[in-house]
Amino acid sequence: MLRYALTRGALLIAGLLVASALIFLALRVFPGDVAQLLAGNKATPEQVDAIRKGLGLDQPLVLQYLGWIGGVLHGDLGTSQLNGASVAAELAQKAQVTVPLATLSLLVALIIAIPLGIGSALLRGRAAGTALNTAAQAVAAVPVVWAGMMLVVVFAVWLGWLPAQGFPRGGWADPGAALQALILPAFTIGTIEGALLLRFVRSATLQAAGQDFVRTAAAKGLTRNRALLRHGLPAVGLSIITVLGIQVAGIIVGSVVVEQLFTLPGIGRMLVADVGTRDLVKVQGELLVLTGMVLIIGFVVDLLHRALDPRQREADE
Repeated sequence: MLRYALTRGALLIAGLLVASALIFLALRVFPGDVAQLLAGNKATPEQVDAIRKGLGLDQPLVLQYLGWIGGVLHGDLGTSQLNGASVAAELAQKAQVTVPLATLSLLVALIIAIPLGIGSALLRGRAAGTALNTAAQAVAAVPVVWAGMMLVVVFAVWLGWLPAQGFPRGGWADPGAALQALILPAFTIGTIEGALLLRFVRSATLQAAGQDFVRTAAAKGLTRNRALLRHGLPAVGLSIITVLGIQVAGIIVGSVVVEQLFTLPGIGRMLVADVGTRDLVKVQGELLVLTGMVLIIGFVVDLLHRALDPRQREADE
């Protein structure tokens, strides 16, 4: 297990380095000039060149990348080219919204997917099972923006139970108000991701139902459903763990859109704003952090799956 973890850790580091290089190069292809933006339309070419030199944009791309990645390795994501603020400090502040939002969204997705996915499998061939599967396919196809708008109309406008937009200025100083502000965004992401995961849980449950140990338990007197629930759920759980990395990636991507829709001051909304102002240092830091979150969660899920899977444990011994 240790050897596998070290190998996967080395691949994680290599993946982060490759991702950082691709992010850095991709941003340099975008049109626009931050030096011209800072200088203003009336600035002379000499003034623009002076600003570009002050920002280090006149250096070769290799030197710019090495300077940036060297700072990253020391925990410094750089400073904003527009206001000089620390990128790491701003990300830490915005993460107080994005991380709870992603966590709540994942929780909603699991609460929806696991019981309904297993129920859909147990009711296979019946009207209720067909209805659950059809509803999951329909919800999974709904655009996240449309889903968010419908939730706002029902729970914020019609019923007035929850706030439609915004986040408390004091942040988590008022936990109740902060949590209320995240409920609709979390359900917007979690419902769609849960519908996607539900179909996978259903397939994993049906696959587990065909395993020899489930059929043996059924042959000893248990009903098919009881045998599956008693002996097949661990296999279903391992299958769910396998796709959690993909689900988290979908949730993080969805948070970029949802934070805009609900005007939440998270990393996704900051990323969209910084792309518009072409603040390259902040954008590349934000993209690297989001990419790192996805890769690290995939790494943890992979190790967790290997630790819990008895077949993998036997192979490691």
